[in-house]
Amino acid sequence: MKLYCLSGHPTLPCNVLKFKSTTIMLDCGLDMTSTLNFLPLPLVQSPRLSNLPGWSLKDGNAFLDKTELIDLSTVDVILISNYHCMMALPYITEHTGFTGTVYATEPTMQIGRLLMEELVNFIERVPKAQSASLWKNKDIQRLLPSPLKDAVEVSTWRRCYTMQEVNSALSKIQLVGYSQKIELFGAVQVTPLSSGYALGSSNWIIQSHYEKVSYVSGSSLLTTHPQPMDQASLKNSDVLILTGLTQIPTANPDGMVGEFCSNLALTVRNGGNVLVPCYPSGVIYDLLECLYQYIDSAGLSNIPFYFISPVANSSLEFSQIFAEWLCHNKQTKVYLPEPPFPHAELIQTNKLKHYPSLHGDFSSDFRQPCVVFTGHPSLRFGDVVHFMELWGKSSLNTVIFTEPDFSYLEALAPYQPLAMKCIYCPIDTRLNFIQVSKLLKEVQPLHVVCPEQYTQPPPAQSHRMDLMIDCQPPAMSYRRAEVLALPFKRRYEKIEIMPELADALVPMEIKPGISLATVSAVLHTKDNKHVLQPPPRPAQPTGGKKRKRASDDIPDCKVLKPLLSGSIPVEQFVQTLEKHGFSDIKVEDTAKGHIVLLQEAETLIQIEEDSTHIICDNDEMLRVRLRDLVLKFLQKF
Repeated sequence: MKLYCLSGHPTLPCNVLKFKSTTIMLDCGLDMTSTLNFLPLPLVQSPRLSNLPGWSLKDGNAFLDKTELIDLSTVDVILISNYHCMMALPYITEHTGFTGTVYATEPTMQIGRLLMEELVNFIERVPKAQSASLWKNKDIQRLLPSPLKDAVEVSTWRRCYTMQEVNSALSKIQLVGYSQKIELFGAVQVTPLSSGYALGSSNWIIQSHYEKVSYVSGSSLLTTHPQPMDQASLKNSDVLILTGLTQIPTANPDGMVGEFCSNLALTVRNGGNVLVPCYPSGVIYDLLECLYQYIDSAGLSNIPFYFISPVANSSLEFSQIFAEWLCHNKQTKVYLPEPPFPHAELIQTNKLKHYPSLHGDFSSDFRQPCVVFTGHPSLRFGDVVHFMELWGKSSLNTVIFTEPDFSYLEALAPYQPLAMKCIYCPIDTRLNFIQVSKLLKEVQPLHVVCPEQYTQPPPAQSHRMDLMIDCQPPAMSYRRAEVLALPFKRRYEKIEIMPELADALVPMEIKPGISLATVSAVLHTKDNKHVLQPPPRPAQPTGGKKRKRASDDIPDCKVLKPLLSGSIPVEQFVQTLEKHGFSDIKVEDTAKGHIVLLQEAETLIQIEEDSTHIICDNDEMLRVRLRDLVLKFLQKF
């Protein structure tokens, strides 16, 4: 069993597991931090952005593709944990020869579609007059200004995919539900479990009859809108592969939400606007729910909230219809009937308005001060670029970063000098190291495998030994472009036996509670299932034809010798030898058993726990005679 690591980003994993003749890809996250090397893409030409010194490349639609450590056309299936971990799917399904199946839950697929659609829309609506690729040459790259000259593996960066490629990739997804068991070629069984992180997010169990691998990626024990994490099913794992922990282990999500609300209220009370760069799904649902409870007490009832995204309407509607994927409290509201999320009421009362873009209705409805939720969190493309340019010159306004995927200081770099206030309130509900340690103690896997980053403290906080995985035995780590041999080997295989063959077996008890039986059969293997079948019967002789032997049906057929069991009591064996005329017998003890010397016959008999040897000099009759005396003490079956 081997694990191939194709991603160096632990929260955007892409690993390949080879297990029992199957090749399984675990997630295909897309690392988009490479976009921070480029200029923002404004909807309207910006002279200030165009003339920024040190930022010479303006072709912003470049993303980091995965290194092909393995031939991806050999991958049988892809298991998706959550919608953030499927953003590279079109690169794999459309450009690598992949012909397998992708498994994901319905919310994961539908919300993943929205995220991809938004990304494609943001990129394609700002067409480039020309494109450049020669700069990827190493000799040219080193002459470029920072940060591009320091970027690594730029040759693997790819242009953003198209909606046609997105739809083709999504057509390869087979929808699954929690606890649904899926057979892969009869070799292994995979099962998705609720991970508690996002709508439809899953951990995966990959198991054969005798081995069990758990894949835990992007999980949460906090009480938010998704179904709670299924921990019990992770028990008794031989190997637990752990990825997707929180990116900000020192930040408390509840505390960050409180800071978010208080900073937002302070800004709008002073007449300023609040900009929240965000994804169109996920944390935004929780932020809107907290604001719903906070608005009236904070005196914000008259402040408009705008959600701007090409997929804003679809995202808000999807969150209300996936009732079976929600936590129990929100499920019960559906049957009252009430909308599970309070943003439905915010929309009905016109406190929350959503628009596909800045054009059209938004421009006529827009009034300030206000709060705007829009993308992209990198500040490199999307409607957020327009608002950064529009509001950045006033100290009354505030931009609040809630997504931890991008360094907010790097995201802000092209907009400096900036007068507006910048607040960093990263909200990441995924497992922290304290929660992981407790989880591992409860589920007790034999081995834990995780990214190298989790086995040592963060570089900036090298003294924080609590910010790393603590388990026994110590976790095995992997890094990007590394192949890891997992620490256990398959020892058993399940074989079924046909009823008519089972009826013919005659077990013999060799020890109290242990019985054995010999079987002569043909092993039939198909689709990784093994069946013992009765051997073909010898053909009956017919007139004028040569008689067909059993060995003609079964190649290399041999007459089976009986199996022997039991032990030889040395004292009784010596007495038996003396009764049969042997004399001058001497017994010596050895580390493994005994040696019986027949000095007169110049013969030696070695008696050990698992074997008996008769050594005599060219006297076959004597050897056979002694063999028969030995067999009297053993059982045959």
